Amino acid sequence: MKKQGPPQRKIIEKLRNIILNTCPDIKEELKMGILRYEGKYYPVGLKDHANIGFSIEEMSEDEKKLFEGTGKTMKHIKTFSQKEINEEEIVKLLKVIKKD
Repeated sequence: MKKQGPPQRKIIEKLRNIILNTCPDIKEELKMGILRYEGKYYPVGLKDHANIGFSIEEMSEDEKKLFEGTGKTMKHIKTFSQKEINEEEIVKLLKVIKKD
């Protein structure tokens, strides 16, 4: 996270806090410079925004439509600022995926 520019770093920090507060027992790891949470979620900073990625394997087709991306197992939500983060919606999505 320290290598990210200030806007992306702040977004990632907020997303990380949401993940850890929602799933306090989840294992956090750094893989290829990206925070990952048991292969279920990841926040990542990009050039002008940050993404929070989710495993979509257990989701319904309607739930999958909430995300961007073309991945078969992971999709994401783009975030351009901290103000854009809908914490309530992210918490709901984290809980949908956590349901194992």
